[in-house]
Amino acid sequence: MDNQPAILIPKIETVKIENQTIKIPEKSTGDIPELIKSPTTNSKRNKIFLGVGIFISLLLIFLIPLVIFFSKAQGVYTKLSPIIQQEGFGNLDKLKSDFYIAKSEIQGLKNVYGIISWMKHVPFAGGYISDLGNGLSASIKLFEAGEIAFNTVDPFLEELGFKESLDSSEKSAQERIDFVVKSIPEIIPHTDEISKKINQAEEYVSKIDPNRYPEKFRGIQIREKIQKALELFKEVSKYVSESKPLLESAPYLLGMENDRTYLVLFQNDKELRPTGGFLTAYSIMKVSKAKFEPVSSDDIYNLDSKYKPEFEAPAPIVDLIKGPYILSKNIRLRDMNYSPDFKLAMDMFTTEATKVGMKDVDGIIAVDTHLLVNLLNAIGEIGVPGYGNFSTKVEPKCNCPQVIYELESFADVEGPIIWDPVTGKIILRPPNSDNRKKIIGPLMNSILANAMAQPREKIPGLLDSVFKSVTEKHILFYLFDENAQKAVEGFGIAGRIEDYDGDYLHVSDSNLGGRKSNLYVKHEVSQEYSLDKNGNIQKTVTLTYKNPEKHDGWLNSVLPNWVRLYVPKGSTLVDVQGLEKQYNTTEELGKTVFSGYFRLRPEGVSKVVYTYTLPFKKQDNLKLFIQKQPGTDTPLYTIIADKDEQELLLTTDKEIKVKM
Repeated sequence: MDNQPAILIPKIETVKIENQTIKIPEKSTGDIPELIKSPTTNSKRNKIFLGVGIFISLLLIFLIPLVIFFSKAQGVYTKLSPIIQQEGFGNLDKLKSDFYIAKSEIQGLKNVYGIISWMKHVPFAGGYISDLGNGLSASIKLFEAGEIAFNTVDPFLEELGFKESLDSSEKSAQERIDFVVKSIPEIIPHTDEISKKINQAEEYVSKIDPNRYPEKFRGIQIREKIQKALELFKEVSKYVSESKPLLESAPYLLGMENDRTYLVLFQNDKELRPTGGFLTAYSIMKVSKAKFEPVSSDDIYNLDSKYKPEFEAPAPIVDLIKGPYILSKNIRLRDMNYSPDFKLAMDMFTTEATKVGMKDVDGIIAVDTHLLVNLLNAIGEIGVPGYGNFSTKVEPKCNCPQVIYELESFADVEGPIIWDPVTGKIILRPPNSDNRKKIIGPLMNSILANAMAQPREKIPGLLDSVFKSVTEKHILFYLFDENAQKAVEGFGIAGRIEDYDGDYLHVSDSNLGGRKSNLYVKHEVSQEYSLDKNGNIQKTVTLTYKNPEKHDGWLNSVLPNWVRLYVPKGSTLVDVQGLEKQYNTTEELGKTVFSGYFRLRPEGVSKVVYTYTLPFKKQDNLKLFIQKQPGTDTPLYTIIADKDEQELLLTTDKEIKVKM
């Protein structure tokens, strides 16, 4: 035993794991068996594996589907962007081709949406995913409605010059329009199908909440763009839904079965009045099978000379016009459009005009000078036998369209009238003083004749000018047939003051003796909201009027302006500044009315500031409805609230959401 070699026994260290003791060789260099590894190391490793697993799961479940969808969406946007940005209708063949490309792309995107649609149930992100789905579903329904519309109107697009024609024969605009009008009964049944699709789309759109989106993202006004898209959809939806009654009334209005006779009232918007302008002249027009024929025209003063005034005029007319109202305060025919509601104004006018022989008409069509300018822009210069040529070229003598200058020059009859003391005959009078407006009949006749003779390629521009004039309130309709009147009211072309549940504003201006100053006056309206500690809404409306041109004593002069603010019924006036005279607050047309007048001088600026309290308290999204005054061009409107500022040119009635 003593001769045996020595054996070195390594020092043993002890490690306690829970209640066990394990001996580990001091100099061992091998791996530590799993049994004897540190539990801390083991736990960390498990957590890493778990984290990686969760990350990969999230990647597979959320990120990859989202990447796939938004990659598809980016591709669709890139492809459709040139189509979306193109202006006007252009060639309808291309528009139709683009339409079907867009429909296919959106349908493809809707299919891909299926891989993320389940995420609408996920907290926080679910609302955005849901909105996305509703937007795509609404788009599909709109495309379905559009497809029906294309198929319905396709036979008429070539006739109206919107498509390349294979027919080499030349037809006049009148012949082409006759063809379309006769086909209206075939079009009407399809409007129900289109309206059904639009209503389905509206159900999806109504579920989208723009308030969940940030106001800005990377400099882009996200919330505002969504709101404007929803507002545009509502406008289109309204036009579509109200088009059927108008189409059904079209054969009646256009005299397809029985001839119609209309009184055409010419409103001079350069002498602005509540319904669009001073009732300067009138014409009798026959319509037979969609053919318009002016019969006669006359000065409103000649009609008024036969009328015995019976009703007292509003105080501002008496205060500012003076002249005949010094002798009698009763209202003249020519001033009877003082109500901003065209139907109410024409109810009075027609009742009184029948007393001086104005009978056997089916309704009234009121037009202003914007219609003349719009039509001449589409047609080009025209000639009127015996009166010369007319165009929209700027006339330096008035800094206005030449046609406006010629009309005003023709009607300018100031000067003495001298009678022969022996015979009693007039031996000297200003030119045209016997009928200052006799030019209007021949001018309208020439415009209609030229319009109906236009070649196919000019028809789209011609129709666009008429549609623009109608929607911007430069043409108003008043009809004795109850169904026809309901149709034009529903389509928004009857000049009615609307009932509205929410904030409301209509500014009505009346030029009462300021010559033709509205030719130059620019008008701006600022609306600013503020809240008190109790949630009451105070509103300040600032009206700014600017006349940059010099006094000429003919067209441009001092403007005595009667201004009325129509606001929600029950509003309380707090303060008003800038008026020369303030009238009592009244209630009219279901609104509270603030009223007064001021004078605007050439090369001057006038401001009127109304402050009032609305009859309801703070709302997160206050609805505001602004109604445009007929005859005005594009006044600038600004809306300012604590969380919002918007600016727009008012071309037609507008509903706006104000963030308080």
